[in-house]
Amino acid sequence: MRSDYLFTSESVSEGHPDKVADQISDAIVDLFLAKDPEARIACETLTTTNLVVLAGEIRGQGIMDTNGEWAPGVREEVEAVVRATVKRIGYEQEGFHWENFRFENNLHAQSVHIAQGVDASANKDEGAGDQGIMFGFACDETPDLMPATLDYSHKILQRLAQDRHTKAAPFLEPDAKSQVTLRFAEGRPVAATAIVVSTQHKAGYDEGAKDAELKAWVKKTVAEVIPAELLSDQTVYHINPTGSFEIGGPDGDAGLTGRKIIVDTYGGAAPHGGGAFSGKDPTKVDRSAAYVTRYIAKNIVAAGLAKRCTIQVAYAIGVSQPLSLYVDTHGTGVVGDAVLERAVEAVAKARLGGLTPRGIRTGLGLNKPIYGVTAAYGHFGRTPEGDLFPWERTDLIDDLKAAVA
Repeated sequence: MRSDYLFTSESVSEGHPDKVADQISDAIVDLFLAKDPEARIACETLTTTNLVVLAGEIRGQGIMDTNGEWAPGVREEVEAVVRATVKRIGYEQEGFHWENFRFENNLHAQSVHIAQGVDASANKDEGAGDQGIMFGFACDETPDLMPATLDYSHKILQRLAQDRHTKAAPFLEPDAKSQVTLRFAEGRPVAATAIVVSTQHKAGYDEGAKDAELKAWVKKTVAEVIPAELLSDQTVYHINPTGSFEIGGPDGDAGLTGRKIIVDTYGGAAPHGGGAFSGKDPTKVDRSAAYVTRYIAKNIVAAGLAKRCTIQVAYAIGVSQPLSLYVDTHGTGVVGDAVLERAVEAVAKARLGGLTPRGIRTGLGLNKPIYGVTAAYGHFGRTPEGDLFPWERTDLIDDLKAAVA
């Protein structure tokens, strides 16, 4: 591993058009899981100027039958949830307004050929909802055990969104992006060399005193988020570098579910298997296996067994057991990676019932309406609370230490 380098990660706000799509898709997941914890959901969302379109496949008791017939009142609930999601984000603009956009619902019944491969039967356990590879990662760069560049990028936008919602910064609008570049020495972040923030704003905040007010607010926010020892007079700021940013959100760019997978995960600091999360129920291992590998990697780092840890698993559609398990501590482990692989298998079997789709879902309690909050500001590095973000708990530390002893 290189020890001295520059590294950059980006984030996007809840008002970014792709994140609007992600949040709508996960709002539908939550709506359907609340009705049927065993529901099968694959919901894609398209957003553009005053238009939201849903497409995908679903199945569930009290939702839709195998013939594609909606349960009474559910189709209307879907539209109400979509509009409520856009309203919560804060879109009341001429080009995208929660109350006025045109809505299309093209959700239909799940393919019976997919269902027969995934559903459990007398002869087999529940299979994975698709083939694929998934990665989990953790490192000790921040208290959240996340890459520092991504962690700070998320937190800048979270703070700006909070200030917008509370009217502390009423000149801000929902769409925004951030990017943080850090210099690393001996593998540790030592300086912020560049900060990029582009935020949508109300009319007039692109010139004169109002522009200066906006930029000062962003700099103040950065200083509240990034540790003071990383900031200096040498830090370069690019705040709304193109000038005006009045037209934003789906009116400025079309949005699609699943286009921000690096923002959702590790900001480029770790591999990605390619599958998105939002809009999918937890039988889809794109989502659930990515969560469980983060869970295990985080516990390995939290246990002091490594400073960095990457875990990969692989699945075949309709097959319950993973095809492979790979652990890489990038030379930072206190025991060999093969030893950790055996420990992970043993702990996962004891605590989760294994790394099967059913074991992951039941072990982490994923068949619940807990996904709306995941769809902006990252699925990882969040604070577990109640049923939310169970994959961020660090309750495997003792088990893992015992397994490698």
